[in-house]
Amino acid sequence: MKDCAPIMFAVAFFGMLFGATGLNNGLTFWQTVASSASVFAGASQFVFLELYNQQVPVWVVLLTVFAVNFRHFLYSASISRHIRHFSWFQKYIGFFFLSDPAFAAGEQRAEKQGLTPAYYFGYAGSLYPIWLSVTALGAYMGNLITNPNALGMDMLLSIYFLSLLMGFRSRANWLTVVLVSGVVSALVYKWIGAPWHITLGALAGIVLAAVIGKPANQEKRSDEHA
Repeated sequence: MKDCAPIMFAVAFFGMLFGATGLNNGLTFWQTVASSASVFAGASQFVFLELYNQQVPVWVVLLTVFAVNFRHFLYSASISRHIRHFSWFQKYIGFFFLSDPAFAAGEQRAEKQGLTPAYYFGYAGSLYPIWLSVTALGAYMGNLITNPNALGMDMLLSIYFLSLLMGFRSRANWLTVVLVSGVVSALVYKWIGAPWHITLGALAGIVLAAVIGKPANQEKRSDEHA
């Protein structure tokens, strides 16, 4: 919970923004809160809101949300290496709580001293009630925020993900993978459009990382830790 405290400030503003935006886009108070309770993935919730008022077919909404949330497939595949000692029930509940900051913190903790259920749920479980509370607060006070962009809130999502990304900068080949993933994402956004730049940019980074491989000394440390 102590390690989670700094990121809670970003999550709090992020959640309040979603609550306010949900209310301003036609959702009721309880629909907005229910979205955070059931989906618990801020980026895809914002994508849903953007499509909600455009009266697009349901399958388009589902496909778009799936594309944005594709990163959670990658998160779960990566962190599953570190939670093999979790019980089946702990894994099932743990993957529901697997948010962006929980993944980043779990990976960093596993590299340093191993990931225990107590640490994982102490971190990931702390974010969930905060997310629900600030969503409700934002929805309740949503009418007070008439222009979120005037307060710079349109940059909040970018800053949020950038802060998580920088937490991995000590890893080998980090800059190369980030640059290739970013360039591919930008090109896809320009020529194909959102939200496919998120999925294809991530896949480009994965392919490059797989081709480059881990340095021999890093593989040795991983084997010793296992």
